[in-house]
Amino acid sequence: MRDVQNERDRRNIRINMVGIKSIKYPIIVMDRAFGNQQTVGTFDLFVDLPKDFRGTHMSRFVEVLERHHKKITPKNMESILEDMRQALNADVAHIEVEFPYFMRKKAPVSDSESFSSFICSFISRKDGDFDFVLRVRVPVMTVCPCSKEISDRGAHNQRAEVTVSVRMNSLIWIEEIIDIVEASASAPTYSLLKREDEKYITEHSYDNPRFVEDLSREVVIKLNKDSRVDWYRVEVLSQESIHNHEAYACIEKGSR
Repeated sequence: MRDVQNERDRRNIRINMVGIKSIKYPIIVMDRAFGNQQTVGTFDLFVDLPKDFRGTHMSRFVEVLERHHKKITPKNMESILEDMRQALNADVAHIEVEFPYFMRKKAPVSDSESFSSFICSFISRKDGDFDFVLRVRVPVMTVCPCSKEISDRGAHNQRAEVTVSVRMNSLIWIEEIIDIVEASASAPTYSLLKREDEKYITEHSYDNPRFVEDLSREVVIKLNKDSRVDWYRVEVLSQESIHNHEAYACIEKGSR
């Protein structure tokens, strides 16, 4: 059959990234408590395309994914990228995979256990050099310090989302990022709470009010103490309960 993708292209324009987006595939990722965890990844897979090639071979991206989906870890991302480069005859390969990660959590007073989910991503690129970023999104609760200060009764609170992206020189567990963020917030969030837990969280968060600025700085203080972290970006997005806008803060350190 005629191989149209391999035909020569005479428009003399290189394509930086070509491939497939948003393909869902079952994957296995590392889990600190249980060794491995089965979940579903949403993949973006790209390579560069030289100026003289008309198209890339889309099916080969899925073939690479099929070979590697049984273990997706920071350690083996480089070999997956190299496999993509070889399979597609490319100089540059990109992978971004986003997946829900589940962690068992105990309520603070009743010890009731339930799963909480966190959206995580592995973002990697190889063009000779290898780059890898771990991104974790953590929902938390915040109480407004200003509202607490000026109000005779109570203070407004809301759910916020903290997104931590890191480049590391040795393994950092997803759970470690979650622990850092939750310890920096007014309070963590949980799937299952009893009345005694709700009382504790309400009072604990009231005693630990946080602006988005406070929360981002508290996370950064902890990251700065970890020698495994080469670079980070910390973003806090607060879904304000009494405003019709969201509040946002971002701190970034280091560069590639």
